[in-house]
Amino acid sequence: MSLFNPSRDEVRAFFFDAWAKFNTQQTLTDLEKLGVSIMHMHPEYHGILNDPEHYQHQAYFPEMGETNPFLHMSLHLSILEQLSINQPTGIVAIYEKLKVKHQDEHEAQHDLLECLAETIWLAQRNQTPLDAAHYLALMQQKSGAIA
Repeated sequence: MSLFNPSRDEVRAFFFDAWAKFNTQQTLTDLEKLGVSIMHMHPEYHGILNDPEHYQHQAYFPEMGETNPFLHMSLHLSILEQLSINQPTGIVAIYEKLKVKHQDEHEAQHDLLECLAETIWLAQRNQTPLDAAHYLALMQQKSGAIA
């Protein structure tokens, strides 16, 4: 699996495999442990994770109100990785403010996740690199800080 640009199938296989390993009490890598912690925050996805044959190639259509659980969990994973190294610089402080605002780590992560998703979407739409300054500004707005 490519670490920085995995395919859709590789991402899904990661979540399915980590979930299966967790459920059979096999040893997990650190990244799998992080993935499983995200899966535990989303019990609504457990049925999907328990049925890889059915959901490995499932299409999700946002325009029809569908959430792609694999994309959602991948964004959580990205946020947790960014927090672990405070990149972009300042994300940890913003996250701390959001945790106080929401009194909930999961909701705080969702605020950051929305900012990341918008930043990725803009980069794809404009065919440009990710704009870290815009991403940070969006996060600051979510936290109530002046951008």
